Amino acid sequence: MKKNTRSVTQQKNVKQPKKEYKWLNGEYERIVELKLILPYQFLFICKLMEVPPRKLIRDFIDNLSCAAMNREGRDKAKQKLVDYFIEHGYGRQHYTEESIRTIFKELDAIGMLWPEHGKPKLIDLTAKWRDKYHAYWFKKWYRMVKRK
Repeated sequence: MKKNTRSVTQQKNVKQPKKEYKWLNGEYERIVELKLILPYQFLFICKLMEVPPRKLIRDFIDNLSCAAMNREGRDKAKQKLVDYFIEHGYGRQHYTEESIRTIFKELDAIGMLWPEHGKPKLIDLTAKWRDKYHAYWFKKWYRMVKRK
């Protein structure tokens, strides 16, 4: 019997995105395969509410990142996640609370510009613009503070 030598990425037919940023590696790799030990309490809540853990984690990520998909009716949840993020002190070594809130507002504004029922050509153009604007937006905020 021949041993399968294809990588996990090839096996799952996941297209590796082009690395647009040098820092997209290690802890900041874009495509990750995580193995987590989920606390029983988390699993109990998920099972009681009939929400698969993957869906809950994916929703958390989409809401916190102000993604363009699944936006409807999530403004309140997004605001609470921003509050959660700030309460934990994430980013406070570099930015004020006001700046962090502005960062999230700007990300949300970018996500709101998605043409929900647009034609494929418009969606492609918007995706290209969004990617370029994300790069501009990231550099703007990254350069505001002196880093090691």
